[in-house]
Amino acid sequence: MSTFIAASSKPQPGLVASVTRLLQKTTALFSRIPHSLIALLARFSVAMTFWLSGQTKIEGLVLDPINGTAQLGVPRISDSALELFRSEYALPLIPPELAAPMAAVAEHVFPLLLLVGLASRLSALALLVMTLVIQVFVYPSAFPTHGLWAVSMLYIMARGPGVVSLDHWIARRTGVWAR
Repeated sequence: MSTFIAASSKPQPGLVASVTRLLQKTTALFSRIPHSLIALLARFSVAMTFWLSGQTKIEGLVLDPINGTAQLGVPRISDSALELFRSEYALPLIPPELAAPMAAVAEHVFPLLLLVGLASRLSALALLVMTLVIQVFVYPSAFPTHGLWAVSMLYIMARGPGVVSLDHWIARRTGVWAR
């Protein structure tokens, strides 16, 4: 019986060639996924993550594109956001009264720019820096989540926002800002 197992566990030359061809075809298929699709998905995912986080920090303006909720008004920093920045989100060197509005503005402006694809690489850089601050000073054990955000932002920074972006439209007309 052990002879049968040893003999049958040897890969057959035809099987190896078939698996190799299958892997090559699969790799070729995956390589056809357009950069613009990956970039759009990365931009949308990161933008929604930060936008929705920013929405938790303000009152008076609710725009939730995921759930389709909207309430127009004048935004202001919520008392709960200030309390969070005093306790859980406390940052060194930046008082909570400054950190809370800075975070709220950043979590609205940069995601919006990223979503429409305007100054995408710089917006991704700003959100990456914000992610690093969160990782180091607020939630150091949340690397798996922050790592995924960072990968998306690094991809956008390295490869650009893709053709479905204002950056691409501007680049085609002016030659400024690649991709």
